[in-house]
Amino acid sequence: MNPHHSQVVRSVPLSVPSKPAFGSGRSIGAILVDAQRLKPTDVDRILAFQEGTSVLFGLAGQALGLLTEEDVRYALSVQFDYPCLPEDSSLSRELVAAYEPASRVVEDLRALRSQLMLRWFDTGADRRGLAIASAGHGDGRSYLAANLAIVFSQLGERTLLIDANLRTPKQHKLFNLGARAGLSDMLVGRAGSEAVVGITALRDLSVLPAGTIPPNPQELLGRQHFSSFLQSMGENFDVIIIDTPAASAYADAHTVAVRAGAALLVARQGSSSVPQMAHLTQGLREFGVAVLGSVLNDA
Repeated sequence: MNPHHSQVVRSVPLSVPSKPAFGSGRSIGAILVDAQRLKPTDVDRILAFQEGTSVLFGLAGQALGLLTEEDVRYALSVQFDYPCLPEDSSLSRELVAAYEPASRVVEDLRALRSQLMLRWFDTGADRRGLAIASAGHGDGRSYLAANLAIVFSQLGERTLLIDANLRTPKQHKLFNLGARAGLSDMLVGRAGSEAVVGITALRDLSVLPAGTIPPNPQELLGRQHFSSFLQSMGENFDVIIIDTPAASAYADAHTVAVRAGAALLVARQGSSSVPQMAHLTQGLREFGVAVLGSVLNDA
């Protein structure tokens, strides 16, 4: 065995986000003052405006022109321990679960999260990994993987999002990580656990980008080292969501799904091929992968 590989697959302690008491018991005014979104004197003005009425603090602040809707949303996310992104964040707007927690699409993601917890993650200590797969290009795998990882982290699950699309990766763009070491570099011993990036604004979420585009993606993912790597990550994270390339073009998705043990399939209304999806489903099941269901984008 290559000595570099033996270093990669061992269990490496990671700086996994903790779960502190975040906003419990704190008023909206205190939260906004701490965040320098509101002055203490403005808090007094809002409280005076509220006196003798049933108007909520946030609405009173907005009526006085001292608060914006974004300020109130931020304060509520802290108060209810539900991390989300401010409007001026540098992360992609495709991360709807972090920007629009009250939207219908995010509610659908939460329903999907509940199903996945019941069908997979809560059914065994070794069931931590889930591959997001689809037959064709442009079906929305990366979008679903990223947002699903976010809603799991918002539940308080220590969540790792891995970009195993070593062909045309996207997660580093969605999370504005730039060109940096990632999965491929870890698998060949060129990087360690520092390649896993904690997303500060979404404190229970970490992302492992694809890293250097290798000449041999299938071989890297097919080696036993990748399986051992996932097992070591499972010691530090409760949920591991894995993005993959199009299954109709490459065998990588099958390999990743086998290593993860389970897959969630993605299709897009009006563009995905039903025969290709059926073929992918059958192939995964023949390899012993638990196909947990499918998601139809743009339905």
